Amino acid sequence: MAEGAKEKYVEELVDQSDDFSRWYNQVVRKAELADYAPVRGCMIIRPYGYAIWEHIQRLLDARFKETGVMNAYFPLLIPRSFLEREAKHVEGFAPEVAWVTRGGGEELEEPLAIRPTSETIIGYSFARWIQSYRDLPLLINLWNNVMRWEKRTVLFLRTAEFLWQEGHTAHRTLEEAEERTRLMLEVYRSFVQEDLAIPVLHGRKSENEKFAGALRTYSLEAMMRDGKALQSATSHNLGHNFAQGFDIQYLDSDGQRKYCATTSWGLSTRIIGAIIMVHGDESGLILPPHVAPYQAVVVPIWRKDADQGAIMEAIGRIERMLKGKVRLKVDLSDNTPGWKFNEWELRGVPVRIEIGPRDVQNNSVVLVRRDNRAKETVAIDALETRLPELLEEVQQALFQRALAFREEHTYYAETYDEFKEIMSEKRGFVRVKWAEDSEAELAIKEETKATLRVIPFDQPEGGVQGRCFYTGKPATCEAVFARSY
Repeated sequence: MAEGAKEKYVEELVDQSDDFSRWYNQVVRKAELADYAPVRGCMIIRPYGYAIWEHIQRLLDARFKETGVMNAYFPLLIPRSFLEREAKHVEGFAPEVAWVTRGGGEELEEPLAIRPTSETIIGYSFARWIQSYRDLPLLINLWNNVMRWEKRTVLFLRTAEFLWQEGHTAHRTLEEAEERTRLMLEVYRSFVQEDLAIPVLHGRKSENEKFAGALRTYSLEAMMRDGKALQSATSHNLGHNFAQGFDIQYLDSDGQRKYCATTSWGLSTRIIGAIIMVHGDESGLILPPHVAPYQAVVVPIWRKDADQGAIMEAIGRIERMLKGKVRLKVDLSDNTPGWKFNEWELRGVPVRIEIGPRDVQNNSVVLVRRDNRAKETVAIDALETRLPELLEEVQQALFQRALAFREEHTYYAETYDEFKEIMSEKRGFVRVKWAEDSEAELAIKEETKATLRVIPFDQPEGGVQGRCFYTGKPATCEAVFARSY
C-alpha cells in the first residue's frame, strides 16, 4: 500500500458527532479488533481484540476466585426438555434459540438447543451433585460461548454468538443467594470501574427488564459517548425457581429436605464495545492501560543509517528494563514516524515512547499520553519508575473523564412532559421519581423509546418524597431511564 493511502486510512474516520454508529464500526474494523463472519450475525475476533478479552478474563477471573468460585466447563448442546422445565425461562429465550435437529445425517430423537445460557443444564447437574447441606454453597463459573439468534447485530455489542463468563451458585437459603448475587454485582462494579475505567450505575432491574425466570436481577449501566446506556453486567437471584424445576434439593441439618436457592451472573464481550464507546475519540481507540494489549509503543525516529545503531542500542536497554513490568511494543516497520503515530493512536495504545538521535545523546525519551497527548521528557534510567506511574495516571484520568461526561449528561425530570422534552432534545440519563408500574413502564418505552435501565442503590437518604413523574402515584424510589443499546 502506498504511503499516501496509509495516511488516508487513518484520516477516514468519521467524526463521532456526525455519525457515532459509523464511527464505532470504523474503529472496530480499522483497529483490527473484529471482523464480520460468513455466518449472519456472527463475528471473528481478531488477535488485537482477543488480547483485550484475555486481559479481561485474567483480571476478572482472579476477582472471582477471591470469592471462592472455581471454573468448570459444560456442553454446548442442551436438550429441549431441559429448557421447558422452567416456563418463564423458555418463554423469555424461545425467540433467540438456535436448534440442532439432525446429527450424522439422521434426525435427532430430541432437538438440542445451542446454549443461549446454561441455567438449565447447570440445574440438572446441581441436582445430581448436591445431597446434603454440607455440599453447599456450590460456586462455579464458566468461560464459554453462547448463541442467541439476534435479528439486528453489531460487532461486540449484539451478535448471534458471543463469548462471556457465566457464574452459577447454589445455597441453603434465599438470604445466602441474595448475598452472593449482590457480592458478584460488586465484583463486577469494582472490576469495570477500576480496570476498565468505566463509571457505572448499579442497582436493581424492573420486573419488565429482569432475567427470564429470576426472582430479582441486578445490573451495571454505563453511559456511552452518544448518551445511550449499555448494560455491562448482570447478576440474578433465581430464588427457588430453577431448583424446583430441576429438583435441586438437599438434606438440611434439621433432617428436612429443602430446595436450594440459586444464582447466576455474567459479563460478555459486549464490554469491549463499552470500552470503545466510553473512551474513544476522533482518532480512534483509547484503551485503559490495565487491559491494553500494548501499554506502550516505542517509535524510533532516525533520518540516516548512522543514527540507527545508537537508537537500537538504547531501545534494547529500554526493553530489558521494562520486561515483565510493562507490555511493550517496538515498531520497527518501515512506515514513517507520522504514520506510526496515527496508527498507534487509532489502536489506542496508552503511551507512545519517542526516541531519536538527540534523545539518545541526552539519554532520554519523550513520553506521549494517548488520552490528552501531553508530552514529557524522561531519562531512560527513570523509565522503570516513571512509565508505570504514568500508565496509572492515564487509567485514573480516563475514569474521571468518563465520570464527568456522565454527570454532565444526567438530568432530572419532575414531570412526563419535561421527561419527553429531555429525551427528544438531549442525550443521556434521566433520573425520575418512580412508583413501580410495569404497564406505565411499557407505555413510556412505546412513546419515547426509553427504557428503565436501573433502580439505583443510591437512593435519597430518608426515602423518596413526592409523586411519580408519570402516574402521579406516591413514588417508591428513584429510577434511571435512557435510550440504550
